[in-house]
Amino acid sequence: MKKIFVIFLMTALACSCNKMLELYPHSAVAPETITESDIPQLRVGMYWMVQEQPGRTSYIIEDMLGGNLTQKNSTSTIALINSILNAQSDIVFDAWKGAYKSLYQVNNVYSIAERLPEGDLRNQVLGEASYFRAYIYIQLVTRWGDVPLLTRNTVEDVPRTKAALVWDQIMKDLDNAIALLGDNTKVHYVSQDAAKALKARALLFTGEKVKAAQLADELIAKPRYALDSFENIYRNDRDTETIFEFKCATADGSNITLSNLFYSYNHPNKGTYSYMPAPDVMTLFEEGDKRKEITVTTLDGLNFINKYPSGQTGTDPFIVSRLAEMYLISAEAKGVDGGLGLLNELRTNRGLEAIYPSTERAFQNAVMLERRREFVAENMRFTDLVRTGRAVEELGIQEYQQLLPIPESELQNNALLRPQNPNY
Repeated sequence: MKKIFVIFLMTALACSCNKMLELYPHSAVAPETITESDIPQLRVGMYWMVQEQPGRTSYIIEDMLGGNLTQKNSTSTIALINSILNAQSDIVFDAWKGAYKSLYQVNNVYSIAERLPEGDLRNQVLGEASYFRAYIYIQLVTRWGDVPLLTRNTVEDVPRTKAALVWDQIMKDLDNAIALLGDNTKVHYVSQDAAKALKARALLFTGEKVKAAQLADELIAKPRYALDSFENIYRNDRDTETIFEFKCATADGSNITLSNLFYSYNHPNKGTYSYMPAPDVMTLFEEGDKRKEITVTTLDGLNFINKYPSGQTGTDPFIVSRLAEMYLISAEAKGVDGGLGLLNELRTNRGLEAIYPSTERAFQNAVMLERRREFVAENMRFTDLVRTGRAVEELGIQEYQQLLPIPESELQNNALLRPQNPNY
């Protein structure tokens, strides 16, 4: 992997390190010199950049901002949130910078693939690039709102695009991916199913509930997928729930060492113990909930996130889409009358009894609770709270803090990014 990666590192990092939206046209490998035999390496480089460039904290930023995590020796989630939500935050800068660095590579691969002869290979690469562009922009638009929209790399300063137009491009890219990609043969590679799962999420986020439920139901009905045990999802190489995941393999040199952030030296797996589950996460699970032991654990009076078990010994895959999300998307979208059965099917699989909320509000509260239990440390929480109007009350943040600040260094380098998000 590392040898292959060198080509794409030089290509993707042909942009300025200090001015992420001023993308220089030269690169170590000119796109017009790429031949069909180079495509496997191009694909590897694109997957690597999207996986690695945002950095490991970008994989848990939603949990840090969403009150699922706090720092060691602290029980205050709001202190961590406020430390991140400022325009000088390294965590915010890394997430922004990493998104645009990986987007540069994705756009580069897309442009190269357009020149390939018509056929399955061209379709696959264009479909994968379309998926990744949508994946990157979902993160950007949900966190920052209006953001620069780049479907072609450019040397010009780029202004921010209205969020509604960014969502339009996301849907266009996902439709393109769905049309071009084939069946799911390996969960570490993007497939048509992965594109449908991501589009179901995007549709839910934008309020298109009927369409979101339809796509989610389509995946639920596929014989390939079934609700699995939580242990199997996070402790075995194969399960029946995962639709797409980043491999993050130690052997490939991945730096997405999430578990090293979560364990301490008193734990057998060892780590830096930079972040710990918030106190209410430790009381989140009902008795009998099979998710608890895999999600959190306690040793010598210290609490740990337990989903990523490698510790200092290596890395763990990061799941982008799995079947449980489709159950919860469909349940939320359909409401109590159409979605209660789906919610209870998931609850039963996870070791809980069925529930029967009598109002739509009570049902939606139950869905959100189940989403929190299901996706601790899976980068879902902050956006869930913001999109459902719960963030201010539940997190104790200010109204303006529902959007992240544009990194100050980016505003200085590109005046077209102004104005800053309000109140930062």
